[in-house]
Amino acid sequence: MPLGERSLTSRERRLLLAGAVYLLTSVVFFLFAAPEVVHAHTPWNHFALLADAWRHGHLDLGGPPPAYTGNNDFSHFEGKWYVVFPPFPALLLLPLVAIVKDPERVQDGQFFLWLAGVAPALLFLALEKLRRFGRSECSERANLGLCLLFAFGSVYFFCAEQGTVWYAAHIVGAALAAAYLLFALEAERPWLAGLALGLGFATRTPLLFAAPLFLLEAWRTCSADRSKLARSVLVFAIPIAAVLLLTFVHNQARFGNPFEVGYRYLGIAWQFRIQKWGLFAYHYLAKNLGVLLTSLPFQTPDGPAPFQINAHGLALWVTSPIYLWLLWPRRRGVPSRALWLTVLCVAIPTLFYQNTGWVQFGYRFSNDYAVFLFALLALSGHRFGRAFQMAGCAAVLVNAFGAWTFGRAEYAAYYFQDNTQRIVYQPD
Repeated sequence: MPLGERSLTSRERRLLLAGAVYLLTSVVFFLFAAPEVVHAHTPWNHFALLADAWRHGHLDLGGPPPAYTGNNDFSHFEGKWYVVFPPFPALLLLPLVAIVKDPERVQDGQFFLWLAGVAPALLFLALEKLRRFGRSECSERANLGLCLLFAFGSVYFFCAEQGTVWYAAHIVGAALAAAYLLFALEAERPWLAGLALGLGFATRTPLLFAAPLFLLEAWRTCSADRSKLARSVLVFAIPIAAVLLLTFVHNQARFGNPFEVGYRYLGIAWQFRIQKWGLFAYHYLAKNLGVLLTSLPFQTPDGPAPFQINAHGLALWVTSPIYLWLLWPRRRGVPSRALWLTVLCVAIPTLFYQNTGWVQFGYRFSNDYAVFLFALLALSGHRFGRAFQMAGCAAVLVNAFGAWTFGRAEYAAYYFQDNTQRIVYQPD
């Protein structure tokens, strides 16, 4: 070997490929983004507004929301206006807001576009970790394919293009879920796993219920040494407890109750159903399952577009038919059971939630557990032959359509939106 030359180590190669995944996905996300998302603030820049409120030293907005927001999804409590979405994305924006000193000068959509490539890159590292520990039979090439399918063959794609508060939370949440997956596997990094999970909760609340993955991995790897197991769980729990404590203090300071997040003070048209049934209830389960499993596009031969998609979104198997391969795995190795339990625990809260995810192209709440589903695909033992590749291409085409058309006025004819939220299927 010539002087000064050496081959890449395995770790360096993984990091280099993860960086390449980030760059490639970022380029595509920017190419698909609407010009106004890249060059101006979004109309629902709640996280920038919250960061600006912190900059001024208060928890409320200091007055009514800006007119351009249409007062959409703000809470009004005792004469003050609040952003009630979990606040970690606002913390990420805080340095930028502090520099420009005006939330309307913060290109929040572009900011979250720069972050959108992080989740696929971290997912690649997690899938490679499964391979390194002998849990997955997938090759490096297959893992690259899976992380690119996550980026472009799932509802993550259309969410990455929006930049507004609801979808931006999914971009940050998916990155934290992927980081948690990476650190929780083999219970190798308990403090980092706990930190990722705690910050995930401060971004997308259901992510807190992903804790079983680390706990079961810790039990599997440390059960022979109970003191090591106890230390690992304790180190994992410390950052989670710290984030929970800060959340309770934050809620108490705003609403006088540590467990009140402010959703019941939202000025929204369907507030009546929250007051009648609650924020979470069995009442919502059938509707949410209907969207998740059965929502299809419908033909409109006399309409302005050849077909329409209900704003409740398409079924998960329509946007990502590759998930069907999870129904008949050829292999059920470690840690498949832990991952399935994690998916179930994260999915249940949104299935009982008062909102289907409306307005959306596909079932966006699946972003909360999509990285775990892709890890299960890697563990499934499938060879990912021609049928899977065709399903993957179909998923990319479907989600590329959603990424290009959703939220753009010129393609509004492709979407059916009933503002009562009561129509789930094609009207008779």
